[in-house]
Amino acid sequence: MVAAARFESYGPSHLTVLLIFAIGVAVVVVAGRRLRGTPAERPVRRTFAVAILAITVPLQILQLVPGEWNLQTSLPFQLCDLAWMFAVFALWTRSRLASTITYLWGITLTTQGMLTPDLASDFPEPRFLMFWGMHVLIVWASFFLVLGLRILPTWHTYRQTVAITLGWAISAYVFNVVAGTNYGYLNRLPKSSSLLDYLGPWPLFVVLEIAIVVTVWAMLTWPWCRNRSREPATV
Repeated sequence: MVAAARFESYGPSHLTVLLIFAIGVAVVVVAGRRLRGTPAERPVRRTFAVAILAITVPLQILQLVPGEWNLQTSLPFQLCDLAWMFAVFALWTRSRLASTITYLWGITLTTQGMLTPDLASDFPEPRFLMFWGMHVLIVWASFFLVLGLRILPTWHTYRQTVAITLGWAISAYVFNVVAGTNYGYLNRLPKSSSLLDYLGPWPLFVVLEIAIVVTVWAMLTWPWCRNRSREPATV
């Protein structure tokens, strides 16, 4: 029996996915701009939402079945596990708040998971396909919604995103303490190398991460607020 290949960061499969991702960013932005305000926009948005569901729901179910269940990793407590839900809701409803959350989480946090993936399975194993499908589609959705369809963030939705994120962080931290887990890497550094390694030991790296993320989110929000489009979008 041939042993399953292990994923290698910046190996052939990783670089291939990143190339596909980069090409896809340009495609979804152009497509979003051409579709915006046309009769085709709604069915395309909702098809995109269904595609994310088709990729992510099986991944969530797979992690709960006997033999795959692991308290440390199987529960949907990582931000990416919530980001895809907000992405689906934003695509289905055109919600400005959900679009802002998808944009800010996707551009800064989901991409970190893509650059330093905590993944053992390599192509073409199901975990590999679903992991990358979820991460890539979340970030594509963020570009499609904001740069393509121009469902733009505001300072109000920025503040709401910060509050929602802090609420998640507090809840995840408390659960980690009780269960001995490390969701969100809030209680200790991840085992694999990541950008958090450069921020010092716990709890310093958590404090610095929050400060950096909030600042970067403000920088990502500011250009849209300065010249914000007045296109309608539900709140």
